Amino acid sequence: METPDLSLMRMIQQGWMATYPLILFSIVSLTVIAERLWTFRNVVGDTAELTRTLHEDVSGGKLAAAADRADTEREKPAGRIFAAVLRQSDGAAEVLDQVSEERRFEEIESLKRPLWILGTVASSAPFIGLFGTVVGIIRAFHSMAVMGSGGFAVVSGGISEALVATALGLGVAIIALIFYNYFQVRLDRCEAAFAIGAARLMEAVRASRVSSPVTSRAAGAGN
Repeated sequence: METPDLSLMRMIQQGWMATYPLILFSIVSLTVIAERLWTFRNVVGDTAELTRTLHEDVSGGKLAAAADRADTEREKPAGRIFAAVLRQSDGAAEVLDQVSEERRFEEIESLKRPLWILGTVASSAPFIGLFGTVVGIIRAFHSMAVMGSGGFAVVSGGISEALVATALGLGVAIIALIFYNYFQVRLDRCEAAFAIGAARLMEAVRASRVSSPVTSRAAGAGN
């Protein structure tokens, strides 16, 4: 009896119902991972640096300059948040809080929008691999029935196909799950940085409002 071809490519082709979708899932996952790694780069550091710069401007009474500086940083999430807050610096405290919360929510939603793909891949890939396992075992037993006898040479192809589908499904799911959890942690850090930065700016805006009347009265008394 001729020994079946057990090359990896051959087994992937035989189990195409499970392996091809898993390969597609792996390509999509790696694309999302690479894109999110690029998007999340230096977000926390850039937010802290921009917060420090704008806080110095606002504390020095340069609200207009701070707003203009924030506008030039609109390609960054923190720049968009802080620009919206500073443009409403003349509003009531409740308005500032609402604007800050809304803009931070929008930016966090934008950052996490593609992550559902990783979550879906992580949860569904093992089941697709399990489906391939079942199909491979069915084929193995079918080969035994057709040949009328057992033996490793008869069932090895189907069992190998089943194991490849299982391993591929678990590998794709593990990678997707690791990066999904990693990005969730990064999201929490970004959200905290946005909240702290916005709070510091609003505190500086309120302090500048308190000091402005005092400065004006002192100038009037000097005259």
